[in-house]
Amino acid sequence: MVDLSRITPTLENLAIEVPSWAYGNSGTRFKVFQTPGTPRTVQEKIADAAKVNELTGLAPSVALHIPWDKVEDYTELADFAQNLGMKLGTINSNTFQDDIYKFGSLTHSDPAVRNKALDHMYECIDIMNVTGSQDLKIWLADGTNYPGQGDMRSRQDWLHDSLQKVYARLGDDQRMVLEYKFFEPAFYHTDVPDWGTSYAHTLALGEKALVCLDTGHHAPGTNIEFIVAQLIRLGKLGSFDFNSRFYADDDLIVGSADPFQLFRIMYEVVRGGALDPASNVALMLDQCHNLEEKIPGQIRSVLNVQEMAARALLIDRSALTQAQEAGDVLGAHALFMDAFYTDVRPALAEWRQSRGLPADPMAEYKASGYQDKINADRAGGQQAGWGA
Repeated sequence: MVDLSRITPTLENLAIEVPSWAYGNSGTRFKVFQTPGTPRTVQEKIADAAKVNELTGLAPSVALHIPWDKVEDYTELADFAQNLGMKLGTINSNTFQDDIYKFGSLTHSDPAVRNKALDHMYECIDIMNVTGSQDLKIWLADGTNYPGQGDMRSRQDWLHDSLQKVYARLGDDQRMVLEYKFFEPAFYHTDVPDWGTSYAHTLALGEKALVCLDTGHHAPGTNIEFIVAQLIRLGKLGSFDFNSRFYADDDLIVGSADPFQLFRIMYEVVRGGALDPASNVALMLDQCHNLEEKIPGQIRSVLNVQEMAARALLIDRSALTQAQEAGDVLGAHALFMDAFYTDVRPALAEWRQSRGLPADPMAEYKASGYQDKINADRAGGQQAGWGA
């Protein structure tokens, strides 16, 4: 069995935030599928997230999405989460579902529309002030479908002006993380299409503005681990949205399409010190479970990240550096591949047991009866999710 003792101190630091919307119904743009046991309230979403953390020890916080998770009393909601051993994490804004945002939100040509979007961002910061959340995440669907439809330069100016106003509202311990996506729903141009655009805007704002990297938001063949290395090197990687894709932004279980890519990404996370307590790089899932059961999908996801983090930590960095500096191409590559092909699952199962966790969280969940219980308890009412 693999000896994890050398890497255990770092592996102990691994924490992966889960998204509240992963527990709701989702689907394609053509159909949203209803499933038994789906939460009807944000409290039920948090309860499901707490079950994931209970079984894995990896997911101590849950991200909220406003207005999907809007409540009257956020202090009460934070207390509810705390009683389940959870924290409320990133607050995700939403300026992509209201009709008024058809032609943009923070980049809209009409100041009244931009002001409406800004008011929503301010509302999210007010929620952060109550919940103690560190990050406001901004993802914009803004863009155009046809050449000439909008003035790309002016839209960047409006975006900069809008982000400056949001940034000015942040508290001393709060951050803004700006997500990028190279296409969809805008197909001719997207206002924040790549890490360079996000980096340029956050750099202009200041140290409390950082980039959010979604692992699914890249063109096929993109070297995502290079982007990770660069943003960590520049001190501008604020957070991850982990998921996986077979074609575009599928939001599938992280590591399902290309486990080796996840390993390479986690190596750069380790190499850049992003698992150190002082790093402040937030790891989060951003996934939807359309066909599979949602709680097991989240359990499988956080375990995938843990397994690849463990493999990345097993790389002999000293030997790798020596091989790289000696120009030993195959020797350096072999060190990478040996770590990737190491089966860490039995050792992680033993390690989990030593911490009072189930050796096999997936099997433990299946045997727990929790799914049957919520299927019965949550009959009736309006299930959480998004329409299509």
